[in-house]
Amino acid sequence: MTNMCPGPLNGKKLIEVGHMLMGPYCGMLLADLGMEVIKIEPPLGDIARTLGPHNIDGHNAYFVSLNRNKKSISLDLRSETDQKIFHSMVATADGLITNLRPSAIKSLGLTYESLKHINPKIACVALTGFGLESEQSERPAYDYVIQAMTGVMSLTGEPNGPPTKAGYSAVDNSAGIMGAVGLLARLVEGKGGQVDIAMHDVMLSQLNYLAGALLNAEEEPERQSLSAHPYIVPAQIFQTSDSWVTLFITHDTFWEIFCQKVNKPEWVHDPKFSTMKQRGINRKELIAHLDGLMKTKSSQDWEELLIPSGIVVSKIKNLRQALESSLVKNREMVVKLEDADSNFLAVGNPIKNYGYKTQYYVSPMLNADYPTNLNHD
Repeated sequence: MTNMCPGPLNGKKLIEVGHMLMGPYCGMLLADLGMEVIKIEPPLGDIARTLGPHNIDGHNAYFVSLNRNKKSISLDLRSETDQKIFHSMVATADGLITNLRPSAIKSLGLTYESLKHINPKIACVALTGFGLESEQSERPAYDYVIQAMTGVMSLTGEPNGPPTKAGYSAVDNSAGIMGAVGLLARLVEGKGGQVDIAMHDVMLSQLNYLAGALLNAEEEPERQSLSAHPYIVPAQIFQTSDSWVTLFITHDTFWEIFCQKVNKPEWVHDPKFSTMKQRGINRKELIAHLDGLMKTKSSQDWEELLIPSGIVVSKIKNLRQALESSLVKNREMVVKLEDADSNFLAVGNPIKNYGYKTQYYVSPMLNADYPTNLNHD
């Protein structure tokens, strides 16, 4: 991997001491933007190299999806010899990210306080469950438990059903993005320092307006049937003649357009439905009308009828349908990772910077960039 992709972060160097998802995703986003990311792995490698059953051309699919465009060095940071190698890397690095437990981060010397004597300008990002310093800092934290603790699960699913986890790793991915933002803020400042990001904090911050309603108006959030929005009506999923769509009408002008397109002009002036406030008050009655209406056409028919008028509507796609869509092709969001021996495909970086084209390289094999004579005793 000698020709790293150029980009706005070209010339910056990042050390990643990360495993599984959160830290590696953070590092990958920055690597895609041109930063040289050197992934430090333990002697047996990131555990993500062994996750899942899919091995493509000698590469673990889970690992590759989170570690493209990086370099790999295997170090035992408990070893004095390997600590010296690590410190030599720190001396020329702009940043460090890690998602180990706080006790490990501190004992291995991965904090700014431990490294500032080597490089006072290094920005150190700690991605943990509950923060570097908190009453629960050493509590094990995974995406599942953070969704449970922050109210995300309690807000997801049907009202009479069990609490439901988001269908993907929402916490790990969100925290990884926050880590990249925190690191870049420190790099812009140019002074170095510690960035402390807790998964628990990240998810609470994403409950913004729901938390605001509870904190300031004592409004307890409730699950809505069919993924409905708590305030906007109609804004939920509906069954059609052949599948499901999501319909989202944000204000009264769009409501009027919708009524005209579905041949229900009387709804525009009906006092029960004419304003967003009244539609909220009379939610059950309106949704009953719409439930019958939406079943009269296919999902594609609804898209063809409503999208040209600016109405927000979409067929609910599965992952395969999403990845094969023309929009994904147009935005180049499925990419081939360059490698002489591999044809690995991945979801591309969502940040599009005009003036350069991101290159994508397959993830490194363990210790691929520093293969010689490291003492792991």
